Amino acid sequence: MTHKIILDTDPGIDDAMAIFFAFQAKEIEVLGLTTVYGNVPADMAAQNGLALVELAGVDIPVCKGVTRPWVGAESTYAHFVHGEDGFGNIDHPPTTRTLDPRPSAQFIIDMARKYPGEVTIVAVGPLGNLALALRLEPALPSLIKAVNIMGGAAFVPGNVTPVAEANIWNDAYAAEIVFAADWEVNMFGLDVTYDVPFPPEFIASLETVNPVLGGFVAKSSKFYSDFYSQGKPQRVCFFHDAFPLAYMLQPDLFEMTSGHMRIGTDKLHQGQTSFAPKNSTISPHWLDTHMVNVATHVDHSALSSLFVSTYALK
Repeated sequence: MTHKIILDTDPGIDDAMAIFFAFQAKEIEVLGLTTVYGNVPADMAAQNGLALVELAGVDIPVCKGVTRPWVGAESTYAHFVHGEDGFGNIDHPPTTRTLDPRPSAQFIIDMARKYPGEVTIVAVGPLGNLALALRLEPALPSLIKAVNIMGGAAFVPGNVTPVAEANIWNDAYAAEIVFAADWEVNMFGLDVTYDVPFPPEFIASLETVNPVLGGFVAKSSKFYSDFYSQGKPQRVCFFHDAFPLAYMLQPDLFEMTSGHMRIGTDKLHQGQTSFAPKNSTISPHWLDTHMVNVATHVDHSALSSLFVSTYALK
């Protein structure tokens, strides 16, 4: 079975690892990249998306998306995690490719109309493109197969504030719109992505089996690993964004918990993904929300093996 997906992304080093993983997976057909501000500004995210597609030798559309949060000031970005260029300051050459003229939200709508009921949106950045697409096409949830999100923190602390994960915090009002829509939402947050630290040996394995794509990940992730290794006894990094893609290939690797989700939008709780598992509450303030599925456990060794074996595919 082939999964048609749109990758909504803010490249980003772990985005690059995830994008290459999707390109390598024979069961996944990437219809296009819709880019968004987040790890880096919107213009850089779009150009980085083009550069990754070019390096992989893949011919798909890349679109530029929203440039700022649904509500509030412009983001401050995560250059301290991903480098000034979003690729760990490796001086990757500029791309020669050009963007698709459609805004990201319009591309999402166009693909949903072209392949009704077949497209999964894999969103690994702030959710402004999805929120805008919902506003432009209210029937979108009936046209989309599922939405797999890397973001949030259901039962663990956040990584931007004590309660909020970066992607959701970056555009909390957009996240509120997306989580409230009547479509299947599968959330892969810090509950699982922070539970699997990847050592240098894992990154070396990606480069060994795929010198071009894995080599790019190995080179760019040095800066990224420097950030994540601060204060730790061993060198590690985290490839958050590949988790919702791995779920499409091997859902049995994950334990999913269904329940009700509320997104915090006030200043103190901005981006908090408050989660009430099914049958855990009778409060109408929770029961009037749509059910979502949250990843709460993952098989560490099997997941690592899946990433390496997929990178090794010819």
